[in-house]
Amino acid sequence: MGLVGFSFPLLCALLLLAIDLTLWQWIANKWFRWKVLIRLGLYFLFSLALMNAGLSPLSPIPAAIPSSYHALVIILAIAWWLLGARTLTVLMILILAPRIGGKGHLLQDVLGAFIFLMAALAASTYVLDLPLKGLLATSGAVAIILGLAVQSTLSDVFSGIVLNATKPFRVDDWIRVDDIDGKVIEIDWRSTHLLTPEGSMAVIPNAMAAKTRIVNFSRPDHFHSVTLSVELPVRLRPSLALDALEKALQGCRELLLQPQSGALVKKAYVRYVEYEVTGYVKSRDRLDAVRNQLYDLIYRQLSVMESLDRGNPVRPLTRQSAVLNTVSALRMLSDDDRAELGEKMRLTLFSAGEVILEQGVVPEELLIIESGVVSVTTGSQDNELEVGRMGPGEVMGETGIVDHSACVARFSAMTDCVVYRISYGDLEPWLEEHGELREVMVRLAHFRAQKRDSVVQQQPPAPRKKGFMHWLRQMQRNPRE
Repeated sequence: MGLVGFSFPLLCALLLLAIDLTLWQWIANKWFRWKVLIRLGLYFLFSLALMNAGLSPLSPIPAAIPSSYHALVIILAIAWWLLGARTLTVLMILILAPRIGGKGHLLQDVLGAFIFLMAALAASTYVLDLPLKGLLATSGAVAIILGLAVQSTLSDVFSGIVLNATKPFRVDDWIRVDDIDGKVIEIDWRSTHLLTPEGSMAVIPNAMAAKTRIVNFSRPDHFHSVTLSVELPVRLRPSLALDALEKALQGCRELLLQPQSGALVKKAYVRYVEYEVTGYVKSRDRLDAVRNQLYDLIYRQLSVMESLDRGNPVRPLTRQSAVLNTVSALRMLSDDDRAELGEKMRLTLFSAGEVILEQGVVPEELLIIESGVVSVTTGSQDNELEVGRMGPGEVMGETGIVDHSACVARFSAMTDCVVYRISYGDLEPWLEEHGELREVMVRLAHFRAQKRDSVVQQQPPAPRKKGFMHWLRQMQRNPRE
């Protein structure tokens, strides 16, 4: 074999190897599939160049090759095995990525390490012509020494493999490990990284995570619990307190119907009774907002019960004044005005399911909720859409004060409700004397109209009825089905 004829394939192999390494670094990761295809093509050409040079990575270096080229030939043969291992690794990543996710680094690293180990053993056996038994014995002794030296690290590594295989949690899950709460950011060889609610990073060794109790708050992903602890004085009758807590739960629209929310007596002490309130929301991102809303609803329901408690020494003078004190729109009135206005209020009781104010009717009275939960719906009775819920201290019928327009929604009692009525004729003197009171009603009507429109716009479209013609068109599109 001539010198020029022998050197040309080797130069081509070196050039292909340099092109492969350069393109792999130069092409962006968003073209990962193209990178893999290009690497496969270059690896095929690299193999052809070695074959044209009379080399076979599956056998020792031929004796006919000049000794001046031995080092270059050995490097190219070993590079063929390592490049093949790398090509096989990225190809497996491309195949497994949709199943293990883009952040399953640990499993990818383990597979890559195993493939490279096999490639290194094969290169040592075929290219360097080392005895496999002696190599395995030497590597086994070295492995035992290294295993004893890095025993704790190996424990973390194998625990990480177990965690990655069993998947008790994944990246982006909210978990609790050893009383540490956080969001899983990464699972690497040795540890699991959690982003805590305080914004700090908690690094937990995989061996400890595999041995301790793990609570995954993201599984199941279709509901998440909201639990509150409320302490009330012992003078409050538990049945009345539980009724107020149940009404507060019903007043929160974001709570799911299933699983069912509830309240119970957790423990009784000498001076107070501890109650536990539990509800469920669909999204974990809404936990804090729903928790705050529940505290507000509980406070409003309990305030009504406190004001009606005859054994409470700090309760208002009259029941009407207690109701007016809870209405934020009437706080600009003086105590004397509220006392005088309270004399014109009329009490009305509504049972659960009864309509308080019908949609499309022009209200002639301002209605104030003393207790209970009111559901606000719009649309026809066959296709009702709930746009909100109301509780103690909220008013209805403000559109009659603003522009004498009809109600754009239906107000119905979800629970037994106590409502006070004030006719517009009795309220007119206060509206003329306090212009800001009418302005508050205008802002309230505008806010509710905007909220109703936003909820109606977010309503998903009604599903179309699928008849025989729809089935026939689907069969034409997908004949295999």
